[in-house]
Order: sequence, then C-alpha cells, then structure tokens
Amino acid sequence: MNNYSVKKLSKLAGVSVRTLHLYDKMGLLKPSVRTEARYRLYGEKELLRLQQILFYRELDFPLKDICSILDNPAFDIVQALEGHKKALLGKIERINTLVGTLDKTLLTLKDKTMLQIEELYEGIPQDKAEAWRAEAMTRWGRETILEAEENMRNLKREEMNSLKTELNDISEKLTALMHGEPGSSEVQQLIARRYQIILRFTGGQIKQSKLEYLRGLGDLYVADNRYTPVNGMPSMELALFLKAATEIYVRSQQ
Repeated sequence: MNNYSVKKLSKLAGVSVRTLHLYDKMGLLKPSVRTEARYRLYGEKELLRLQQILFYRELDFPLKDICSILDNPAFDIVQALEGHKKALLGKIERINTLVGTLDKTLLTLKDKTMLQIEELYEGIPQDKAEAWRAEAMTRWGRETILEAEENMRNLKREEMNSLKTELNDISEKLTALMHGEPGSSEVQQLIARRYQIILRFTGGQIKQSKLEYLRGLGDLYVADNRYTPVNGMPSMELALFLKAATEIYVRSQQ
C-alpha cells in the first residue's frame, strides 16, 4: 500500500499543504497514519476521499456540507461520481455559453471602436479615394490591400492621427532638405523613420520583400506622384529626391 506525505499529496492533488492541514483539523480528511515524529501519511482511501472533496468544492459546496455528505453511511462513491460528471458537464455548457456571449460583446465593442474604411482616406474626395483604392488593389493585390486596411482599422484613432502627423512632419523636413545630399545622415534617419511608419500602416502585409516594396514606392513617387500613404508628392523635385534617398537607404540595409 502506498503512503503519501502531506507534501507529496499536496503536489499530486494540486492543493496547498495549509489546505490539507485545515481539512485534517476539521475532520474532513484525516491521514491514515501518524508517525511517531507526528508526520501525516495518506493512503489510497484518503486519495479517493480528497478527490470527492475537490469535486464538491468545484461545485461550490461548503466544507461542512461536504463533510456531512462523505460521512453519511449511505454515501455511494460511484453514484457520486456520476452526479459530479453530470454537474460538471452542465457547468461546462454554461461556461461555453458565457464565453460565446463575451465573444459577441467584444466583437460588437471592437466594431464600434474600429476605424471605418472612409476614415482611412479622410481628406481625400470619395471618388478619388475609391479610384486609388481600386488601382492599388490591381497593383498589389486585393487581399494585400484589404489586410493592410484591416491593420489600419485596428489602430487607435490617436495612434492613426499621430502617425499621419509624424509622416507629414517628415515630408516637410525632407522638403526643406531636398536641395542637399540624399545620403546625408539627417535625410537617411528621416527615410528610416518614414519606412517604419509605412510598415506600421500596412501591418507588414506586403507579400514581397519589405525593402523591395520601399524601393518600389520610391519609383512610384516619380512615375505617379499621387501615391504616398497620406498625401501626394507636392512636386516632382521632391519625388526625385525621395526616390534617390530611398535607394540609398535600401542599399544600406542589404
């Protein structure tokens, strides 16, 4: 017959030593043996009783009631286990229903806080925004654009506005620097930050190499200066400068 110390039983059953001491004091779970050194030892019978205690506790029975139930001469362990199983299955069903309700509530609340598609293109006339969106889907794929938009919709409005403001600020600084060297430290730092903001907007949804995507954007600014994450290029001169600075940045990262 196996005997288990308090420490071993505690680890096996997932209850604290203090709890086992309390059960002993209440007469709810007495050790089968007390050694001369006053150590508590528990046998198989006590393990089964502890299992019953834990089942009843899971069903929120008070300890005193559990003690009365288990000490009743008419107590049938098989019948009790079947009852526990039925009760636990019912509890699982109720919990699953609650989880489903929570999921629906969270989805509703999330939809209310998410940015709408129209807000992503705020400040751009609707017909022009729709045309740009359709053209972008043709160029980079419908799935890519939808995933990027979903990422932007999940941004908090404060973050979206902050990123837009920072991107416009970077464009202004690049405009002021465009008569200098595109490879200068100051320009390259601005290009690097600009790159990080673009990745934040798209959520990393671009399927091709991200650096190649950045290089492609540089080419696109010259070929069609409407395309920037927020506003179009104010001049071809800036578009050419940005393309050159982007090329240098991409090469430095490879």
